[in-house]
Amino acid sequence: MTKEEKNGMIDELAEVLAGANVVYLADISELDADATSKLRRNCFNKDVSLRVVKNTLLQKAMDKVEGKDFSEMYETLEGPTSIMLSEAGNTPARIIEDFRKKSDKPVLKAAWVEESVYVGDENLKALTEIKSKDELLGEVIGLLQSPAKNVISALQSGGQTIAGLVKTLSEREG
Repeated sequence: MTKEEKNGMIDELAEVLAGANVVYLADISELDADATSKLRRNCFNKDVSLRVVKNTLLQKAMDKVEGKDFSEMYETLEGPTSIMLSEAGNTPARIIEDFRKKSDKPVLKAAWVEESVYVGDENLKALTEIKSKDELLGEVIGLLQSPAKNVISALQSGGQTIAGLVKTLSEREG
């Protein structure tokens, strides 16, 4: 690979990283072709981008990204590394956890989720429990709807008596 090709790959990776809110580094080595294909299919079906990268090129790309500090992840850039990119913070972790029911791999090396860094496979469980933006919005909407529903139902149940009272008062005035 020429120096120009490497620089092109670094620039492309830096651009991808700059636009990503969720970056996972995983080791998927030792997976056979069939297992790798299944993992890629699972990622594709859940809108997670999976690609194998060279550690040196990835670190140089991480250095180029402005406004994001990936430096805590550098220590994990040894051996085979795959990068998983997603919009939801928990999706790659759930894919890894689900896939490991049948295999020892992939192993989580590190994750960068909304500016928080998680280093090591022991953080996988915590990452699966992070709520996605849609899940959080659903919970907030549910919490906001609950009091409003109570008020509306109280008004509707007492609505007959209030309407009758207003009507009676208006008739007395006339």
